[in-house]
Amino acid sequence: MVDLARVAYNARAAALPRARLSPSWADALAFLLLAALMALAGYGLAHMRMPLAALQAEPVVLDPARLPFYALLTTLRMFAALAVSLLFTFVVGTLAARSRRAARVIVPALDVLQSVPVLGFLSFTVTFFMGWFPGNQLGVECAAVFAIFTSQAWNMTFGFYQSLRTVPADLAAVATQFGFSRRQRFLRLELPFAVPGLVWNTMMSMSGGWFFVVASEAITVGDTTVALPGLGSWLAQAIAHENMLAVAQAVGAMAVVILLYDQLVFRPVVVWADKFRVELTASSARPRSWMYTLIQRTRWLRLPFAMLARAACWLAETPLRWPVPVRGSRRAPVEPWRTLMRVAAVRASSPAPARGASAARGTRGGVAMAAAAALVTLYLLWRTPLDVAQVGHVLGLGALTLLRVTVLLVLASVIWVPIGVWIGLRPAWAGRVQPLAQFLAAFPANVLFPFAVMAIVGGGLDPEIWLSPLMILGTQWYILFNVIAGASAIPADLKDAARMLGLRGWQRWRRLLLPAILPFYVTGALTAAGGSWNASIVAESIQWGERHLTATGLGAWIAHATEAGQPAAVALGVIVMSVYVLAFTHLLWRPLYRLAERRCRLDG
Repeated sequence: MVDLARVAYNARAAALPRARLSPSWADALAFLLLAALMALAGYGLAHMRMPLAALQAEPVVLDPARLPFYALLTTLRMFAALAVSLLFTFVVGTLAARSRRAARVIVPALDVLQSVPVLGFLSFTVTFFMGWFPGNQLGVECAAVFAIFTSQAWNMTFGFYQSLRTVPADLAAVATQFGFSRRQRFLRLELPFAVPGLVWNTMMSMSGGWFFVVASEAITVGDTTVALPGLGSWLAQAIAHENMLAVAQAVGAMAVVILLYDQLVFRPVVVWADKFRVELTASSARPRSWMYTLIQRTRWLRLPFAMLARAACWLAETPLRWPVPVRGSRRAPVEPWRTLMRVAAVRASSPAPARGASAARGTRGGVAMAAAAALVTLYLLWRTPLDVAQVGHVLGLGALTLLRVTVLLVLASVIWVPIGVWIGLRPAWAGRVQPLAQFLAAFPANVLFPFAVMAIVGGGLDPEIWLSPLMILGTQWYILFNVIAGASAIPADLKDAARMLGLRGWQRWRRLLLPAILPFYVTGALTAAGGSWNASIVAESIQWGERHLTATGLGAWIAHATEAGQPAAVALGVIVMSVYVLAFTHLLWRPLYRLAERRCRLDG
């Protein structure tokens, strides 16, 4: 049988004038941009495969002429870690959302891993990766990329998992009715629904990687000291030499890099992801990007994107089974994807899932993780000089850090939730605030060390209290970014309905805003709490030149043990931190996740 639609399409394509197939000025400009980016990437990658002896013979120097080169290498490491984080997110997040047995292990493990300090990973991975490439810089590069990965992946995975768990029940029912396979369900429903939130979490994770770039590039573990050329090593050396001018130059270079990749990468992706919002009526304001507009105006550059889109459609467009008959319903429509996108609406509550099964899943996973932590602790007591009194001391240090994390998390939520909702409801403002928020989220705490030391010493302040804000400096933005994503995802028809019903003030927050942002807030607050535990290693023990301030806590214990080359003490600190994180998760975050899945989702 002749495919009339394909014949008509081919006839129209043949009738197109030749001028439409010739490159335009947009193609030339886009080609120049891509060629420049590829040349820079190739130049940087070539310098990452040098012999290790050459790296040690050429130390990092505070020369402004070298700053663009250092910024290039750091940016390549950041995007390499981001690519690995995306792959990890798609595999692990999807597996946890679909398999209850896998979720029993994955979710508690993510709770712990997102709180383990970067130094805790570096203590055990530097030698491992250097063994892969003996005598080559690539082994140290892999260790640095892995360290940055550990500061990016968990937030993205939790956000993706949350999105898959809150897919609207009516959309899932239509997908089942049309006989979608697992692959089709993922490509046609789950992935598009999760894209907007994933994009914002990806931007936040990219900025979160900057926060720990100093620890990732200036690696000191026992007798092993390696300084990779990059902005992190530059900052570490500038802080050690009390060179404020060099610190300011590094911050300026970081701001330029963030602005560039925001305009060239993230802003176009935000505009593209806006098409996946689930709503019945079109929004009056849409995000804009000059780079996205440039790509749309190209003729040749759009061909690779068209090929990728066609490949995705080929993966999703396999023959479907006939719709499963539903008693008392009309005949199913012919266009399942359009049906999926049109039947979405919001309802404040939905049928509760099997709460007992969910609770049992979380409890079993937590018990398994706690049992593993207890076994490792007993092994450390048996094989190392650690004693029971030392374990009790570390537990007390963990309680102090837990108190700091809780107080800071409450304060950050009170400040950033209203601001995030206000920004998310105004797409034009979201576009203006996005690069600024990325820069603030990426701002390394190390830059504030001299000001914190001078303020605490000069004012006679207590380091136990005034070092604490440094813990939340880079992690509070997880709350802001996720709340912005949640508020941006509220369908325009819902906002119109709330306005017509006259919902104002607290009633509007209780009926519309809080239920809409709760799943996103839980993800943001959970990762902010884990990031605060992670940041405690640099916030509870700071140094500026010869002056060193320390606050009593678990982060300072791990930092000192890492510098002294005591892997048993580092392991004990990480285990105690994991125990506190698991307890906090099962007492607070797990019930909030169940509430978000049960009451706050898009359903029809």
